[in-house]
Amino acid sequence: MTRYVIGPDVALRLAQDRAVVRAEHQLLAPALLRSQLLSLLYQAVCRGELTKKEAEQRLGYVRGLRLRLLGDRVLHSVAWQVADQFGWPDTFDAEYVALTQLQADALVTLDRQLAEAVKDLVTVAPIEALA
Repeated sequence: MTRYVIGPDVALRLAQDRAVVRAEHQLLAPALLRSQLLSLLYQAVCRGELTKKEAEQRLGYVRGLRLRLLGDRVLHSVAWQVADQFGWPDTFDAEYVALTQLQADALVTLDRQLAEAVKDLVTVAPIEALA
């Protein structure tokens, strides 16, 4: 079993494509994924990019994923260290990187800048690895 950490960008792409994640993969994310995903979908509806129904369908898809959400003191402590190491203005991306360091085999992100920044800290995999 391969463990992948996914962020809201990947969760939304999977939902948009109605992708089927291979059964031998385990998906992980920090607990903050729920709030980030909800906010991104709300913003897309407000901008007229999605209807409320489409947003609800995508949210339902993500809720249906076998996705383990985590957020303990150790994760937060490591996230703080990662954000500090890179000089980031917040710890949001750092939580995904920290979770990858602590419990996963690779981070899947569509954010090229993030992938490039952390490639020496964690393994970064393409979204195609999931399907």
